[in-house]
Amino acid sequence: MISEPTSDKSPHEPIDKWEVQMRKGCLELAILATLWAGKLYGLEILRRLADSSALIVSEGTVYPLLSRLKSEGLLESEWVEADAGHPRKYYRLTAGGRRRALQMARFWSSFSTNLDNLLAPLRREE
Repeated sequence: MISEPTSDKSPHEPIDKWEVQMRKGCLELAILATLWAGKLYGLEILRRLADSSALIVSEGTVYPLLSRLKSEGLLESEWVEADAGHPRKYYRLTAGGRRRALQMARFWSSFSTNLDNLLAPLRREE
């Protein structure tokens, strides 16, 4: 589940459908960006998403996405034995994953700039 209520809603109101869809649509880019610097295991990805982007994502949302990205050849994974506890599955970007992340980042930058320009009159009304 992706959450994070907007500021003018009480924390008990459901998030609008469009907001949920927006967050879901950005999640793939957020995961690829999170893995840009190197390999991480699933829980580290979840924590970075929460800490860096306020995307609160459940394991049930992120692990199927990681699996899909791996099947598309954008990620590689490997099991690594931990000193204490159970082995962890680490994910890292492939060359194709790095290219996809760059393409998506370029699109996002252009899209968000254009949308910000469109929204400028609304922000002046606030």
